[in-house]
Amino acid sequence: MTQLLDAAPTTRLTGFRVRSVVPGRQRWDVPRVRGNPRAARALEAALLRLPGITGAQASPSTGRVLVLHDRALGVAEVGAALRDAVTAAATAPLVVEGSTTTSSPATAASTPGGTSGGSVALRPVSAVLRRPLALVAVVTGVSSAVLRHAWRALLRPLRRTAAGARLSAHPLARVLGRHRSALAAAAALTVACQLAELGLGLFLGWILLVLIKGEYAPLTALGVTSAPSQLLALAAGAAATCGVVVVLSAAAGARWRALGQGVRRDQRARLHRHAQRLEMRHIQRERPTRVAGVLADDVDQLGAFFSGPAGEAVQLATSALILVPSFLVLAPGIAWIAFLPLPFVAVLSLRQRDRSAADYADAGEQAALLRSRISANLEAAATVKSACAEDHEAELVDLLELAGSDAATRTQQHTVRFGEGIRAWTTCSMAGTLLVGGLKVLDGSLPFERFSPLIGLPQQMVMRLTRLGPIVDQYQRTLAAHDRVEHLMSLPTETTGGRALARERVSGAIALDRVSFSYEGRPRVLDRLSLRAAAGKVTGIVGATGSGKTTVAKLLMRFQDADSGRVLLDGRDVRGLRLPDLRACVGFVSQDPFLFDGTIADNIRYGTFSATDEQVREAARTAEAHSFVESLPLGYDTVVGEHGASLSGGQRQRIALARTVLKNPPVVVLDEATSAVDNETEAAIQRALATFARGRTLIVIAHRLSTVRNADHIYVLERGGVVEQGAHEGLVASGGRYASLWELQAGARG
Repeated sequence: MTQLLDAAPTTRLTGFRVRSVVPGRQRWDVPRVRGNPRAARALEAALLRLPGITGAQASPSTGRVLVLHDRALGVAEVGAALRDAVTAAATAPLVVEGSTTTSSPATAASTPGGTSGGSVALRPVSAVLRRPLALVAVVTGVSSAVLRHAWRALLRPLRRTAAGARLSAHPLARVLGRHRSALAAAAALTVACQLAELGLGLFLGWILLVLIKGEYAPLTALGVTSAPSQLLALAAGAAATCGVVVVLSAAAGARWRALGQGVRRDQRARLHRHAQRLEMRHIQRERPTRVAGVLADDVDQLGAFFSGPAGEAVQLATSALILVPSFLVLAPGIAWIAFLPLPFVAVLSLRQRDRSAADYADAGEQAALLRSRISANLEAAATVKSACAEDHEAELVDLLELAGSDAATRTQQHTVRFGEGIRAWTTCSMAGTLLVGGLKVLDGSLPFERFSPLIGLPQQMVMRLTRLGPIVDQYQRTLAAHDRVEHLMSLPTETTGGRALARERVSGAIALDRVSFSYEGRPRVLDRLSLRAAAGKVTGIVGATGSGKTTVAKLLMRFQDADSGRVLLDGRDVRGLRLPDLRACVGFVSQDPFLFDGTIADNIRYGTFSATDEQVREAARTAEAHSFVESLPLGYDTVVGEHGASLSGGQRQRIALARTVLKNPPVVVLDEATSAVDNETEAAIQRALATFARGRTLIVIAHRLSTVRNADHIYVLERGGVVEQGAHEGLVASGGRYASLWELQAGARG
């Protein structure tokens, strides 16, 4: 997913500007290649020779350069590589495969014949212009060359892997997966429908032939001699063909919609399963709102493309494949006029691709930022209101909306110009075809019987070509969405394999053996920390904010893995255990628990979905939640809202505690799990937990020392290490850090 840089000044080099950065993929503005295809190709070749660069695409029409590189490289390294590549490209000659040495002007000037040589050179061109089939060949050759260049330019950055190998399929072909047979069926129906629809144009030409010449020879040969009878037969044939078109169109539309829904369903299921297994650090880095946007909007875009524009592309291709041989067989003398727009349409399509690709990426990024800000604004409504920051938030949203509108406006302008350009060329081609064809009919060089079937074909082709702009537009949107989907799919997932762990055989002995850990880009949180939690005992962990208390719980749950050292469960390194088995054996209640938008009973039952109503109530009693739940009008059927918004912080904590009690794991970690309840409620919870904790290991992490005073053993953490340990009475008597905290909190309570 594209990530725009926050610190633009650090991304500038002489004449260069970075546009967007994704791990392993950067896009730069390099003005030196704008309007200079040779410089663009030379820069690509120079970049690919540099270490760490795995792919490059330079666009001479926009001056933008796409660089694929090792993920270890940052903006500064890629910028330096670009600078080196530009220098190398400027000093080295560009070698093009198949190029030949061009004669110098002096040599050309010395060609025998002087200026008359130019006339001799122009005579073959004049001869070609008088040969329609040669013109057709020229137009077709130019179109093929432009389209081939556009296709290769499009696939060049997409077909390279990190090792430089080439992939075997277009990215959207890989999206289809098991739906390729459905695509073939939908395409076949579309082709059949298009053939039938083009047949209507033939009937129109034949009807005109009867009206002008009084008969249609094939019908006369069949015994239908009168003009009214022939008109009736042709009208009946047109009506029958129209019925076939309706049936085939409905069937094809249903197939394309089913294909789009299938792609959307499979891609969302695949992506969601992958996102569920992502490492926590990647979820936090990418932001949940961005991930949700990819799962919702970008997957919808993939499905929408196959539901509609893909079918329109098949219709357009079918029309072109029918129109070309029809003109070549029936009227080769005017075929070149019908084909004349093709090279110009190809050039316009290539320019549209270059202009819109980056704009669509920018638009997607701005949409993600806007979605993230609105979501945060609504979730933090209390904070916004208490700070009287409504106007500030409104200004931020307006700025993000303006940035998104600018990107959308650019893409719309390009699309409109592209569509109108195609409409102009194809309309002129149709008018020219009818004009030149009509003149040839009048002078007798083209029989009307051969021209009449072609009257309706160009019109239908023009109607299809006017849809080329929206098709390309949707194609670019889909490629941008696919890039974001594949970026998310490229993120590493948690390693779930390892030795099986039987829950009933876990005694619950926990040990951290010289564990060190630091969050990405931050100072070390744990520094060679060693501590033990005896099986079946209550172990307390206290310390100041940032001392590493919560990190211990995350390492035990394997939300993170230690940089060095070992975290042991019953003497076995947790990294060598099956992840689902490990987490089934450890219950975790955080300071700010998450409740889903459902009933209280559903939230308590979450993770233990087969629990009975009585088991849910018993767990709530242990967590001191039953009394307040019963006081609600709907009791356990009360809907708590998003994040449990209708409950207080203490109520949410008790619901989460009841969830863990119902899970009944051999190890329970309470991370400030009662920090939001009053002292009386906490005392009641501790009495209930004393019974629940028998025979299981309980790790209690707290700021409030009264929460851990009854623990069998207490560790005091400071700066990632243990500074004190022991029972409550011994620590108070020692007069150390714990004792001073106890006196401070006891004085505050007094």
